[in-house]
Amino acid sequence: MNDSKPTQDPTTGRAPQDDELHIIEPGPNEPGRKRMNPLLKMVLELGPLVVFFFANSRGAWIAERVPFLSDIGGPIFVGTACFMIATALALSVSWILTRTLPIMPLLSGVIVLVFGALTLWLQDETFIKVKPTIINTMFGAILLGGLLFKKSFLGYVFDSAFRLDVEGWRILTLRWGLFFLAMAVVNEVIWRNFSTDFWIAFKVWGNMPLSIVFTLLQLPLMQRHALPEEGEEAAKQT
Repeated sequence: MNDSKPTQDPTTGRAPQDDELHIIEPGPNEPGRKRMNPLLKMVLELGPLVVFFFANSRGAWIAERVPFLSDIGGPIFVGTACFMIATALALSVSWILTRTLPIMPLLSGVIVLVFGALTLWLQDETFIKVKPTIINTMFGAILLGGLLFKKSFLGYVFDSAFRLDVEGWRILTLRWGLFFLAMAVVNEVIWRNFSTDFWIAFKVWGNMPLSIVFTLLQLPLMQRHALPEEGEEAAKQT
């Protein structure tokens, strides 16, 4: 008779479980978490922002070809409407492919829809401008607050791209939490002191490059704490 207990996952300390439906995606390295192609995941998470930039820069052109958008208002309002639609589509595609909703884009999507609706309803672009401040502050608070409870929520975002041990996720989560808070401050400075067009351009050509550079600076940490791929780990055990 085999009385051995179910093998625990060394990265999570939990025993593998049967497949079950998770509306919110499971944590990093947990059994049952479905991995999405990293490039597709990046497109789904950054795509709505690119749509927002394009729709704002070509708002009049879009309104001419989509008549009902002309009643919404100027380019910033057309961009906001397209941003909301793109965000809803991205979450829907993620659900169709994985039968889960990624927690960080989901939180961001809820805020986009709420503040986007307020922007269109009240015809006040301030709401969509403060959205990044609220999102970055919320993400920073969630990441840093999660560490107080020994939870590295950053793994929910990036584990499709790479696998880290517990200490690696902890350090990376701390760094990204501080980065999000810094970007909240940057957004406040930009939208309060520069034009709307400059603010939108900075969201695409400023925020994204800064995030990429910050990510590249984390590569040494990720290399030190990287876990072997599942195939490599199975090969070592045979």
